[in-house]
Amino acid sequence: MSVENFFSEEQKKQITDAIAMAELNTSGEIRLHVEGQCKLDVLDRAAYVFEKLSIHKTAQRNGVLFYLAVYDRKFAILGDAGINQLVPADFWDHIKETMLGLFKEGKFADGISTGILMAGEQLKVSFPYQNDDVNELSDEISFEKNL
Repeated sequence: MSVENFFSEEQKKQITDAIAMAELNTSGEIRLHVEGQCKLDVLDRAAYVFEKLSIHKTAQRNGVLFYLAVYDRKFAILGDAGINQLVPADFWDHIKETMLGLFKEGKFADGISTGILMAGEQLKVSFPYQNDDVNELSDEISFEKNL
């Protein structure tokens, strides 16, 4: 099965809707990148994808990447410097634990959507929506072939 078909069209919409909802009240930006395999350390691969998707180029350095390697069952969440300075040290771990609980039930779209919404709540506190806010990064899911 191709990685683009890991999620149904309905699940893809659920995830992109979660991104849009999470970004509604914040200037923060959230991306999801999905690959089949991750042969490197998952955080190293996520950092590479973070750069390739230009998440580090947001004006306030408040981008977040959710990275998922579906066949290797690896995932990571990376926040940029702006948000990492403001959240508790265990913030991303708490989101990952919540997501992992849903992943273990086979609910991957629900897990990702929940994690995205949790990140959005913190982004809303740390980076509230501004009147001149623009969507700096696409809300669409990116896949390994798009890098």
